[in-house]
Amino acid sequence: MLHTLTYPRKRYDELALDKQLILKLIMKHQSIIAKKMFKNKRYYDGVHDILQKKRKENAPNERTVCNHAKDISDTASGYFMGNPITYNYTDDTDSMKTVMDKLITAFDNAQLDDIDSDNSLDMSIYGVAYEYIFAREEEAELTVRNLEPEFTFVVYDDSIEQTELFGVYYRPEKDDVNNETRYIATVATENFIYTFELTGDGNKEIPLTETPKEHYMGRIPIIEYKNNKDNIGDFEQQISLIDAYNTLMSDRVNDKEQFIDAILVIYGSILGDDTEETAEAKKRLQELKLLEMPLDGKAEYLTRTMDETGVETLRKAIKEDIYTFSHVPNLTDEHFVGNSSGVAMEYKLLGLEMITKIKERYYKKGLRKRIAIFCHFLNLKQIMLNPNFIMPVFSRALPKNLTELGQLVSNLKGTVSMKTLLQLLPFVEDPDGEVEAVNEENDENIKRQKKLFDNNLNEPPEEPVSEEEEDEQ
Repeated sequence: MLHTLTYPRKRYDELALDKQLILKLIMKHQSIIAKKMFKNKRYYDGVHDILQKKRKENAPNERTVCNHAKDISDTASGYFMGNPITYNYTDDTDSMKTVMDKLITAFDNAQLDDIDSDNSLDMSIYGVAYEYIFAREEEAELTVRNLEPEFTFVVYDDSIEQTELFGVYYRPEKDDVNNETRYIATVATENFIYTFELTGDGNKEIPLTETPKEHYMGRIPIIEYKNNKDNIGDFEQQISLIDAYNTLMSDRVNDKEQFIDAILVIYGSILGDDTEETAEAKKRLQELKLLEMPLDGKAEYLTRTMDETGVETLRKAIKEDIYTFSHVPNLTDEHFVGNSSGVAMEYKLLGLEMITKIKERYYKKGLRKRIAIFCHFLNLKQIMLNPNFIMPVFSRALPKNLTELGQLVSNLKGTVSMKTLLQLLPFVEDPDGEVEAVNEENDENIKRQKKLFDNNLNEPPEEPVSEEEEDEQ
């Protein structure tokens, strides 16, 4: 469940932050919010609870990890942000195109494609992602860094609007000698950046190690991206099913090992009269695979019957539930792969598309803040750009049926603008440039045809051939 950190606005002073308040918020974030995040990251990394399972001494204890968590997050984040975000500007004048090119250049210099990919994966794992926008010292360009959600949070006011007050990024440093933990915290408000050194002992004085600096971003430079309304990761609610699958597979392997190490039962005979003879007989039995028995004797292995059919049915049912309830398809499933039409593929991906639409809606909220910060920074350099006219465009990382897309483009020609049609084609990266190239090519063809037509008009008519000349020929 989502736990939002809030603070009364009437007690908030941007110029005089309460350092004890920051420490209390960090401790609360660690105990409530970060605890869930650490577990999600642990499961994504393949460190599942099955690894702590213990069995009786000398019993097989295989602990098999089937990392469905990583598969779900990689698939969901790749589908959502596998293709870079593109940006359209509603004002198509030449001057605005030039300014827009400068904004795109600033985005490229900040390597936002990599940041978006990292944010998408964090959203899928933790249920939320954070980034920090800043200008490097002695540089006039903005840089963006992806922040670890386990150590980052945003504080809102207590009003119904829940307006952002400030963002906090911290890192813990443990002192084993004095048995205390201190935190180096960066606090970003709307206008200032604070750096605090906070100790875990609330009775000690907490010194301010650095005076606040004005960041000139116009907004809080720590941006939060939610995965959904409740900040739930894509596999978070399926952890119990993942544990059940791991347990089933581990027990299945353990049963196989126990079957191999089955007990040999001998009827009507013994291996030896004493311990030494028995040990020697066991050694010969292991080496020669031969057992001498009397006529009325019998030997057999004591094993338990394994219901492989029932176990396999249960395994498939649990695996299907993991992917069904996460709404992320199993790409290796025999019912998913194969030649499918575009409509059939869309039906198979309907659940994934629904959760991706939610991701996209919340991600756009964060993008508006990012775009506003970049535009504000460019405005300080006399590059005027209105962030309200910039529209981010998302595209899904999915194999395309080019034949169907070609037919669609052909059918819609004359009804929809050429730029919109070209955006449907995955191999066209720059629709504007492609439209200009097509127009130039058409102009060249018209000029070439006109030149050929003029040359035909200017050529002198052929002289008629007389009957005598025809006879001579």
